[in-house]
Amino acid sequence: MQRHARHAQYAQTRTRERRHRLAHEAARLMAEGGLRDYHQAKLKAAERLGIHDDASLPRNREIEDALREYQRLFQRDSAALVRERREAADRAMEFFADFVPRLVGPVLDGTADAHSPVTLHLHSDDAEAVAHFLDLHRIPATSRSRRLRLDREREETFPVWVFSAEGFTFDLTVLPLTVLRQAPLGSIDDRPMQRASPSQLRRLLAQDEIDGFEQGLG
Repeated sequence: MQRHARHAQYAQTRTRERRHRLAHEAARLMAEGGLRDYHQAKLKAAERLGIHDDASLPRNREIEDALREYQRLFQRDSAALVRERREAADRAMEFFADFVPRLVGPVLDGTADAHSPVTLHLHSDDAEAVAHFLDLHRIPATSRSRRLRLDREREETFPVWVFSAEGFTFDLTVLPLTVLRQAPLGSIDDRPMQRASPSQLRRLLAQDEIDGFEQGLG
């Protein structure tokens, strides 16, 4: 009985170590290779490390934590990249103010890299309103679509507009106004996406400035 318990404990420890290794390898692939898909990154990491049991695959949240750690240790310029994109997001949200914009994605959560677009959710019950607004301001944009889960039962496809300005890529998903009450579910943990209003983003930028000042003093 005791030997069986020791064997089970050893197996659990080994699985945890594999999850840790896979999470950090997936994070490295995302940081260095520009991968943004957590599932693709973890499968590629498993292939590289020769780990093929499902129990050892890390959760997306574990990979995100490992990605933050990797950027802090090996990509010292990542904070500047994030700040530049947050400042661009602030200007874009003012421009699209009529569409009740919200910032989402890596620029908000701090894991953005040089390949990351500024991802905004715009809200309007007229699905064509954003397209008309872009045309009015002569902004050439590419039309796409994206499936998002509104809750655990509903999944819908929404229009997306992608364009470049100021050296950054902007990714705009157009959602109905009702979605403002609760954000769509994220791909990381099936919880409502983290999102920021213009005022929340400005507070975040102010905190970035304080953090940068304190690091300079250090």
